[in-house]
Amino acid sequence: MPRTASFFWRLVNTILSIGITAYIFKWLLQTTVGWYLRRKTSAQRSLLLARVKLEESQLQLRESQLPKSDDNEWEKVEKHAVGSAPNGQEADDEWEGIIGFFHPFCNAGGGGERVLWAAINATQKRWPKAVCVVYTGDDANKEEMLAKVENRFNIKLRPPTIIFLPLTTRYYVLSTTYPRFTLLGQSLGSLILAYDAFSLLIPDIFIDTMGYAFVLAFSKFFFPTIPTGAYVHYPTISTDMLGSLDSSAGQGLNAGTGKGLRGFAKKQYWRLFANLYSRVGGSVDIVMTNSSWTASHIRTLWGPARSKRRKPHPVSVVFPPVAVDEIVRSIPLTQESERDRQPTILYIAQFRPEKNHTLLLRSFARFLQSSSSSPLITIGGKSSPPKLVLIGSVRDSADATRVYDLRLLAHELQITKQTTFITDASFPTILTHLRTASIGANCMWNEHFGIGVVEYLAAGL
Repeated sequence: MPRTASFFWRLVNTILSIGITAYIFKWLLQTTVGWYLRRKTSAQRSLLLARVKLEESQLQLRESQLPKSDDNEWEKVEKHAVGSAPNGQEADDEWEGIIGFFHPFCNAGGGGERVLWAAINATQKRWPKAVCVVYTGDDANKEEMLAKVENRFNIKLRPPTIIFLPLTTRYYVLSTTYPRFTLLGQSLGSLILAYDAFSLLIPDIFIDTMGYAFVLAFSKFFFPTIPTGAYVHYPTISTDMLGSLDSSAGQGLNAGTGKGLRGFAKKQYWRLFANLYSRVGGSVDIVMTNSSWTASHIRTLWGPARSKRRKPHPVSVVFPPVAVDEIVRSIPLTQESERDRQPTILYIAQFRPEKNHTLLLRSFARFLQSSSSSPLITIGGKSSPPKLVLIGSVRDSADATRVYDLRLLAHELQITKQTTFITDASFPTILTHLRTASIGANCMWNEHFGIGVVEYLAAGL
């Protein structure tokens, strides 16, 4: 009995020693790295804030010299925001902090980028003195980027309070970098980007608008007092993805790959990654999703970890911004305007694998083959051959190669003359095609929201 008691107490002491040592190591790591990064970036912070004030004063001077016009005035927003101040008091619009937006592909021109720019636009209107810092891997300068934002999304931003900080390690989150274990590789690689970002500037609020949950966990680990927020477009992994591995599912990029020993191993790997993803997501303070579908998956994955950490804010749904008002104003739906429609199928989507452009090309070719030798469709008293128009942004060389492959497929299917590819279209160009097309298409499996679908509806397709 004495030997048993002695062994028990030695075991308890060992466990306590290991636990205390681990806690001390964690505290030292957090304190040391956090202190180092703050010290390293303090001078950069002062310089950036000084530059913002200088650019703002210069812009105000130029604006004062322009003739006054209601159209040129900087849009004012409500001083009272729901939940922004206690007891209905006026919210503080004089806040001058720095909000960091983590978006390594901010120049991509897709729906996720529309969310980013709309968020910055709302921030500038609500807190005019706040500085919005975008951590990006794109090398275009501020003037070029903001011009593209206005051209592509019809969103005009105020330049002085926007800062772009270049990430030189974006290579570590590219899928092509990891031929195997892609999900894990990209997620761990994002930690390198996170260190890269915080080596440039420590923000007062940190928001991820692209889906890098591990980056937010990095921020919360080394800087626990910095509030973090996530806008989730699509969960990195979901129960639907796990289910798609079974041959009976037949949908998704990995459909049917769960067969045999290799498939079993892939299932276990995905399940382990889902567990890790759930733990990481539990660290985020504010979580917004773009749809009820995404919210359901995020609540399932992140909910238990968030409850364990007693996060007070529930996962909410904030639908992404869609240019419905602009479309409705530009495309009146009348009997006369409907006569201008053409037998055109329009697909607006980034040229990414999950958008499944191949399915639409093959389906369109099959439709043409099933028709007469010269199919004509009559709309508004006019007969024209059917056409397919694909509009989407191209992020990088991989997307450009994908467009090239799609063009080759169109040639093989003998539909080149009836198919048009338009990359990085301007907003007026998109409006033109929405005005004249008859059908809007969407080919993505498990579409989480579908900004393009809402645009189709607004244009009367």
